Amino acid sequence: MKVFTKYATIALAALAFASCDDNFEPLAGNDTNVAAPSAIQAISADSLPGQIILHWQVPSDSNYYLLKVKYYDHLSGKDVFRVASVYQDSMLIDNTLRKFGNYDFSFQTFNEANVGSQTQSFSAMSGRATITETISTSTIPLTADQLSTNNQEPSEGPIANLLDGDIYSFFHTRWSSPQIPMPQYVQIDLTEPIEDFQFYYQNRAWSQVGPEILEVQISNDGETWETIKTISAGLPSAGGAEYTSEIFRPGKTFTHFRFNCVQTYGSKNYFNLAEFRLYDVDIQTYDPEA
Repeated sequence: MKVFTKYATIALAALAFASCDDNFEPLAGNDTNVAAPSAIQAISADSLPGQIILHWQVPSDSNYYLLKVKYYDHLSGKDVFRVASVYQDSMLIDNTLRKFGNYDFSFQTFNEANVGSQTQSFSAMSGRATITETISTSTIPLTADQLSTNNQEPSEGPIANLLDGDIYSFFHTRWSSPQIPMPQYVQIDLTEPIEDFQFYYQNRAWSQVGPEILEVQISNDGETWETIKTISAGLPSAGGAEYTSEIFRPGKTFTHFRFNCVQTYGSKNYFNLAEFRLYDVDIQTYDPEA
């Protein structure tokens, strides 16, 4: 019961401290006849992204009651303090930024008579805060006249079927004679430039011949093409299987896109798909260190 009472008293005192401003209110008077408590030892710090962890050693006599840690909070523009009990040997200071340089901390122990030790000073730097991104995607509305291919099968599977929302219809490159070798592509001519993007496709529901290796290509004139990624693993082979690409960040805008099939499962000279969508991706970046 005594141990419980001791912990409860410390917790209440810490709460009282935390609600105070810069004025350090007495715990139970300030008896100058009581010896000052020992100071903490071996102060050190770890720098983490947007945080500082303070460490110290509690003296062997453990004769203090509370430890007051004071520092200037650059974000709020105020001096603040935190309180630790004698049972703690570390403290996490969050919402710190590298750009502010050193944070200057003062440490002072107090006994139950509110007699304080000499103040100790220590400086530490925060790790760089993490950059965060807010990402949103929107489907680019496409029409059949924006799509083209270098190898349309004349008897079935028109390229317009990629946009009809019917997973049982399909687009098919030429399987009839004369066949041409890979690569074969689906090209999209955009009505306005985009930069960051993502695509989705679904394999034909049956008799599927999906890409095993494909190139993601962009252009601004429809003649000169840049391959920004060759995808050679992870593409689906099953009928009706769906694939959503990673988000591509080419660092430039473009007006033409190619889904260039280099090799199919089964190494055919044709491929087919049920559906295709292209997404415009908006990325908002927040750097708290800027």
